[in-house]
Amino acid sequence: MNTSLKLLTLLLFTVFISTNSFAQSSKYKCLVQMNSYEGEEAYVVISLINPQGAYEKTLYVLGPDKQWYKTLKDWHKFQTKSKEKLSAITGASVSGGDRAMKTIEIEDSKIDKGYKLRFESAVEDQKYHTTDAEIPLTTTALAERAVGNGYIRFVKLSKVQ
Repeated sequence: MNTSLKLLTLLLFTVFISTNSFAQSSKYKCLVQMNSYEGEEAYVVISLINPQGAYEKTLYVLGPDKQWYKTLKDWHKFQTKSKEKLSAITGASVSGGDRAMKTIEIEDSKIDKGYKLRFESAVEDQKYHTTDAEIPLTTTALAERAVGNGYIRFVKLSKVQ
């Protein structure tokens, strides 16, 4: 291989790596405080919603049993089509009055670009909340507490340093 071709290959590789790989992301502690309610534990899904309002990615599932995922109707439609691997991002469901603290990872390129975090919730034999809480992915909103309108009392994110 001549020197010019080697340099061109190295330059193209460097450009590819810098633009396409190693997407920067940040970790956030996510506190979900539940309202007091009667009944079974809630299943809560934290999803990344794109600027067009569609599901893009599941960030965390509070609820370990796949048999109950269908109660989270809108997310379940997305999940069955996308076939995301969920084993690394699932945990225990959460009871009325309790709280859950989970760590989620958000790509920095999504901040201030029209994306949102949606917290969807369902409780067996009770009402389903497609948008129990929602947080715009803006620098300001990520530092504030978001109020829920169903089983979730509030959600608070804090960036992990």
